[in-house]
Amino acid sequence: MSAGSPRRRRPIATAALVTVGLVLMGGLYAAASSLASPARAGTNEASPELISQGAQLYKEGCASCHGLNLEGVPADSTNKANPKVNGPTLIGVGAAAVDFQVSTGRMPVGAYGKQVVAGRSSYTEEETSALAAYVASFAPGPAIPSKEDLDTTDASLAEGGELFRTNCSQCHNFAAQGGALSDGTFAPSIDPSQPNHIWEAMLTGPQNMPVFNDTTVNPDEKRAIIKYIASIKAESNPGGAPLGRVGPVSEGLLLWTLGLGALIACSVWLGAKAK
Repeated sequence: MSAGSPRRRRPIATAALVTVGLVLMGGLYAAASSLASPARAGTNEASPELISQGAQLYKEGCASCHGLNLEGVPADSTNKANPKVNGPTLIGVGAAAVDFQVSTGRMPVGAYGKQVVAGRSSYTEEETSALAAYVASFAPGPAIPSKEDLDTTDASLAEGGELFRTNCSQCHNFAAQGGALSDGTFAPSIDPSQPNHIWEAMLTGPQNMPVFNDTTVNPDEKRAIIKYIASIKAESNPGGAPLGRVGPVSEGLLLWTLGLGALIACSVWLGAKAK
């Protein structure tokens, strides 16, 4: 080779250079993702036995809608009874989503409609944990909150109230009693909800609810919101029936209905007596 001719890289050297570059880029991306992850990713460490139990439960009760490998089942336009029924993919939803949906009785779906409603869970606590561990073993996702996550001892009640009124009251009502949404859907009452379910709902955004991940609402703020909701649930009702706690509107309507009904009843009675 002459001194003036360009040097050529060997194909092996080029391939090695590309491989090193890809490995470095992948490592940097993984590191950046772990630092900037919007939700705490994890699989909630589980034993192989628990995952195996979850696999069996999944195949028996979930695979028909969500696919044998969690890939999801698309809607079938030929299904005249339920053309829009489909099971979304569960890859990456994490253990938190499974625990929320299954332990609140929303899954498996009992009846299809505009919205899946909560009910009695079809699985025990151990079975729910097994299902969550199995789904989480496929890909990292939001983890089930720990006892430390749900410890609201040092949470700010005032901050929780402000955060709830800013982010939650538009749909769930300022007293957490729920409310109607569009197209026949609704935001459920939070009264019967457990702290872990409230945390999981914020973290996963079920159905019409947006996702409030740890970047949008950090763990301290989540604890503050949970503490505020607990304080609402603990409030007494010295006047008797709370009537949804919507204030003088419902109270006035009730009095107006009873008063008007009483006047009509008196009028009918007087008319009958006069005859």
